[in-house]
Amino acid sequence: MRRADRLFRLIDRLRPGKLTTARDLAEAMEVSERTIYRDIAHLQASGVPVEGEAGLGYMMRDGYDLPPLMFTEEEIIALSVGARMVQTWGGTSMARGAEQALEKITGVIPEATRSKAERLQFKAWASRPLDAHTRTTIDTVEAAIRAPERIMLEYADEKGARTERPIRPLGLWFWGAVWTLVAWCELRNDFRMFRLDRIRDAVLLGPYVPDASQTLDAFYESDAAGYHSTGNP
Repeated sequence: MRRADRLFRLIDRLRPGKLTTARDLAEAMEVSERTIYRDIAHLQASGVPVEGEAGLGYMMRDGYDLPPLMFTEEEIIALSVGARMVQTWGGTSMARGAEQALEKITGVIPEATRSKAERLQFKAWASRPLDAHTRTTIDTVEAAIRAPERIMLEYADEKGARTERPIRPLGLWFWGAVWTLVAWCELRNDFRMFRLDRIRDAVLLGPYVPDASQTLDAFYESDAAGYHSTGNP
């Protein structure tokens, strides 16, 4: 790892303002404690407000503005690949956000790094591309999860039978070709999983107050996590 990259990672780890020992920093960054001491001294000499001393720990004072974010070549490649995959398999707003993020990243990284990253011509192709309706559904569900908001679903099961049910969306899972929604179903008063390509309509119903027994963590701890993994509501 280049020293510049290591120094940025060190600043990032000190940024929360919590006292951290050189040993913990060395273990997290996979370098020696001596290297940490040298890097801390270099940052202090450069004007970065790092406080502390050997044996006690180090921290960075609040109010320090980090320099412009820089990525390593490996990070740029990972971000680029991830963005291409989102453009192919994500919702409409996800794809637009991925494209905008790529433009911002390539606009600020050094030319040498950009040239090396662009040599990897990664393309994401889908044998069964997402249709426009499913992409829009992803956007609706994703917005509801962030809010959080309840949704009225019109859903068709594997036999085509349709039901309407109010749900509390909790999380989205992607299986390589199919998206599923983890939710608290108010009709069944239990956790359920829904395939997004079987959702015929999704209407936002407004915000709700989260219940600790109906969260994604509660879902993982419940029997429903295994029983309903097939997407059968």
